[in-house]
Amino acid sequence: MFISSAFAQTAPAAASGGDLQSSLMSMLPLLLMFVVLYFVMIRPQMKKQKEHKTMIDALAKGDEIVTAGGFLGKVSKLGDGYLNVEIANGVEVQMQRSAVIQVLPKGSMK
Repeated sequence: MFISSAFAQTAPAAASGGDLQSSLMSMLPLLLMFVVLYFVMIRPQMKKQKEHKTMIDALAKGDEIVTAGGFLGKVSKLGDGYLNVEIANGVEVQMQRSAVIQVLPKGSMK
């Protein structure tokens, strides 16, 4: 009485080339988002990692550094994965090379 009957309709004939084009057009926003994500997030992060690695590889004895924990110190001994840092007169700590976040200009620690 209040509900009308629904009748099935036949599907229209699909065009042979239109289906492929519509699927490519539906994937276009996803591809554009991936390209933007690469240039906005992934590429700058890779560049930053590369700069950090070259800075760590260039460390030398006597360099003044800042660590990830906030300590300022002078490199006193270098190893393959570790380095010794003098943070005060007579106080040396051993830490991983990756904990170095910045190399200070010579003479900045007094």
